[in-house]
Amino acid sequence: MGIRVIQSTAAGTARAAGPETATAPEQTAPGAAVPQRPAVDGLVDRYHRVATDLRVSLTDRCNLRCTYCMPEEGLPWLPKSRLLTDDEISRLVRVAVLRLGVTEVRFTGGEPLIRPGLPAIVAAAASLSPRPTLSLTTNGIGLARLARPLRDAGLDRVNVSLDTIDPDRFTTLTRRDRLADVLAGLAAASDAGLTPVKINSVLMRGVNDQDAPALLRFALAHGYELRFIEQMPLDAQHGWDREAMVTATEILTALQAEFTLLPDPVDRGGAPAETWLVDGFAAPDGRPARVGVIGSVTRPFCGDCDRTRLTADGQVRACLFATEESDLREALRAGADDEELARRWRTAMWGKRAGHDIDDPTFLQPARPMSAIGG
Repeated sequence: MGIRVIQSTAAGTARAAGPETATAPEQTAPGAAVPQRPAVDGLVDRYHRVATDLRVSLTDRCNLRCTYCMPEEGLPWLPKSRLLTDDEISRLVRVAVLRLGVTEVRFTGGEPLIRPGLPAIVAAAASLSPRPTLSLTTNGIGLARLARPLRDAGLDRVNVSLDTIDPDRFTTLTRRDRLADVLAGLAAASDAGLTPVKINSVLMRGVNDQDAPALLRFALAHGYELRFIEQMPLDAQHGWDREAMVTATEILTALQAEFTLLPDPVDRGGAPAETWLVDGFAAPDGRPARVGVIGSVTRPFCGDCDRTRLTADGQVRACLFATEESDLREALRAGADDEELARRWRTAMWGKRAGHDIDDPTFLQPARPMSAIGG
């Protein structure tokens, strides 16, 4: 099967700990029978969840150095030989959509806009029938130039990471003076019709935790949808501190000091964000304006998770916080046909854990940082 357990070495890098059984037996109580996967085409797991949302990382590289993600000097990047080619990515997306029931594909990084073949990858996914919904998570640098070509290729919408609109704090957080580029990218995405344009914001205590109301005012003024994300233990430095994290409750308290937030009547489904209507404001299409909070740590939504992840080097991850990966790249390059690739993908997802267990004392942070996993 090619499942490998990723462990941290003393140097903080990852290594394969050897082949494991395809059903991840650590999820089953000792002595208990491992349930058999049902004979269905989709990406089901033993907890009756079905993955229909694929996150595809196109690169582990990034042109920012956000303090909660990586050190200022960057990271050792994956060698080109290990990265999936454009054609390999497109083939695996095709397998996911046509054989495994995936209906949504989001391209991520690192920073996906630095992948030269991005428009062609989007176009290949858009040509599939049934056609999946296609989105992109980006830091926005380069989006002013690429928004229209990506829309023409078939991209439906974008999520742009923006943690502050204060220039000095932006430079402190990202270690780059590129706020103007991000703002231009947001405007270009809106003009190109990549809507709804969503903003993803992470608040850091003592850095930008005062910026929640200002970010919401900015989003409302420009017709963007704002999502706050609790900082997660996915930094390359492994310096995440549960006690220092700005929680969902704190974010909502800060927003409610200036805005009236009403419960959103729309069913959340498998979406990661809890959303509220912002009383007195409307989106560009006339619907009520919304703001969301993704409380991955304090308000986990694992029971409704519908995501599967493919890393830039061809590894399937059943969970963002998984310590196991299943290698599709080597099977693909060894000549596996589409049905064999689909079978391996199904097996990998059957072993998905019930939850991430961040609050459990035995929780282990993944060796790979967010930039190498894909959001």
